[in-house]
Amino acid sequence: MKLRWRGTYRYSYSSLLWFLLHYFLSDREKHIASSTIFSATQHRHQHQHQHQHPQHRRRLPFASFVTTIVGNHKERHSAKNNDSDTDSENEPILQQQQQQSSSASASSAPSNHHDALESPETNKTNINSSTIMTTSTAGIAAKLARPNILELLPYRCARDDYSDGVLLDANENAFGPTSLPTKSLDPYDNSNSLERYPDPYQGKLKEMFCRERGNDLQPPNVFVGVGSDEAIDLLMRIFCTPGAGGDNILITPPTYGMYKVCAKVNDVEVVSAPLTPDFDVDIPKTMEAVTEKTKLLFICSPGNPTCKAIPLSDVEKIASNTERYPGLIVVDEAYIDFADEGASAVSLLKKYNNIVVLQTLSKAFGLAGIRCGFCIGPPDVIQLMNNVKAPYNVNSLTSEVAINAMNSMDTLRKNVQSTLVERANVRKALEALTDIVVKVYPSDSNFLLFRVKDDLKANDVYKVMADTGVVTRFRGNELHCNQCIRVTIGTPEENEKFLALFQTTWKKLLEGA
Repeated sequence: MKLRWRGTYRYSYSSLLWFLLHYFLSDREKHIASSTIFSATQHRHQHQHQHQHPQHRRRLPFASFVTTIVGNHKERHSAKNNDSDTDSENEPILQQQQQQSSSASASSAPSNHHDALESPETNKTNINSSTIMTTSTAGIAAKLARPNILELLPYRCARDDYSDGVLLDANENAFGPTSLPTKSLDPYDNSNSLERYPDPYQGKLKEMFCRERGNDLQPPNVFVGVGSDEAIDLLMRIFCTPGAGGDNILITPPTYGMYKVCAKVNDVEVVSAPLTPDFDVDIPKTMEAVTEKTKLLFICSPGNPTCKAIPLSDVEKIASNTERYPGLIVVDEAYIDFADEGASAVSLLKKYNNIVVLQTLSKAFGLAGIRCGFCIGPPDVIQLMNNVKAPYNVNSLTSEVAINAMNSMDTLRKNVQSTLVERANVRKALEALTDIVVKVYPSDSNFLLFRVKDDLKANDVYKVMADTGVVTRFRGNELHCNQCIRVTIGTPEENEKFLALFQTTWKKLLEGA
């Protein structure tokens, strides 16, 4: 059978429309354009039954969408240009961006799901990122884009500089994926009907996910997205009014960096209530930080980079105090499968309607490459997420692999157990290095956070090890994480290489100091 790829083209076309809407339009224009897209899409679906020529399907919504954007955008900027010189307004921002891009080693951004912000010192100069940053903020983009978008930097991670060797930097599953495509890669098989759009609401996947996660979950309780990051973005877009005087989100640093970045993209204020030095939620300070504008409170459990699961009793203390905090609690559980049984806040959904839980297939399931995440919560919240999401957000191949993963729970449990055994071994080995390591933090995740002595800079140790072939993560710029390094638990062979190189690197650097 000869495969047809029209569906791939049309999905990219739809994504382009949503990109233009999200990054270049004001809130009012977004509302107008969203209505236009919805109406045009409805018209297109009806039109497809009457006109099968692919050009008819593509041109109908595009014309009306562009007309809306251009008309409103010209009107807005015509009025704005009468009041001020937009070029001179943007000049300081452009200068700042160009200065930052000229030293790309200082750039930072969140990593592939659930990797916190890269610290400025951790990366070498990346010419590609620098070039992209310079060109993207020096032309028409700088004149049209929202100011908060111009302040963002390109995504940077250790893989930009280190793509080979022992990769223990991104908290991936070293034991591999729990599932693979079945016949999808067979050029003579088209069982997924790739010329067709995927199921827009992933019905079969949701049913299987609910079956495996228990707690009486039903498909209306589950949103499926492109990693958990899509869910984070949607929650902010749905519940937080952007701009000055708008709503805010509350985070508990040190925590996952995507909350801040997503808030920046959506022009939403970020308020912080730091964890204690032992990485517990400070309930009194957290409640003090809440304002009447706080709509979302993000709790990362188990935390990144903290490794630590937050007790459900702490979550309940906040959830039950709706008079002080009437907003939503978002419990991010990317690493929950490595924690003790009963640690998931999903069990609280029956009791509280102000909790949503994020989970992903990127960690324990070993499927970071397919970008599949879940938001579990009250049906009314999930319905809004389905209303706002882009059409066909999860592709057919991702759904197939995810469904296969739900049928491979024995493999998941086996890989998790192997990780826990190795975690205990690495912890024991690090704790034995009393002349180097000050503390190894308790872990409910597939990684360890440990603090080294002040004899050497932890960042120097990280860099030399990465240059030598073992990539970890320097976390010393995070709150309460001075002199800390984070290492993903790998295979037995990878862990042995890490431990050996860590000791020899420390010795060589100390001798050369």
